[in-house]
Amino acid sequence: MKITLATYLSLDGVMQAPGMPGEDLRGGFTHGGWQHPFADEELETFTTEWFAEADAFLLGRRTYEIFAAHWPTVTDPGNAVAARLNALPKYVVSTTLDAVGWHNATLIGSDVLKEVAELKAKPGRELQIHGSGALAQSLLDAGLIDELRLWNYPVVLGSGRRLFEPGRKATSLRLLESRTTGSGCVVNVYQPVGDATYGDFTR
Repeated sequence: MKITLATYLSLDGVMQAPGMPGEDLRGGFTHGGWQHPFADEELETFTTEWFAEADAFLLGRRTYEIFAAHWPTVTDPGNAVAARLNALPKYVVSTTLDAVGWHNATLIGSDVLKEVAELKAKPGRELQIHGSGALAQSLLDAGLIDELRLWNYPVVLGSGRRLFEPGRKATSLRLLESRTTGSGCVVNVYQPVGDATYGDFTR
């Protein structure tokens, strides 16, 4: 399976708590729900389109808890996102959870990179990561993510946790696709292509 990452980012790279005020208060973060004013028809269209490609999901503990508290309550058969999330296999990476109760969820508590590499080797279309910042960072550094779908919103937050924090492995990316929504969100799809390369304009 191809491992894909989809995440929402402010213009200054913050991914923390896009959906609601109390989602993630770590570090005294006060901007929770910053993505909501930019929700539009294209957001739903692109999300539904990409969720349709999923054969399984890979989630960090915090994202799993947020999803598991909400999506099982969405029973509308016409909601494509809920249908996929509630039915398909979900692999949850956590060293603090003892069990996961959401239907078709499996806990990964140790040897994460090895377990994820084994999942990646299975047949299928996409093993999708949504949010899950700490997990995404470790898998990016290990070279296990095949495609990044970054939703860049026209807002600067000035604080909060970022996907590309200092210390990330230097990596080159190839732009595969770029879309723009009516609210001003630019959705860029990237493929990691190896280590960053360098040159010298004076030569």
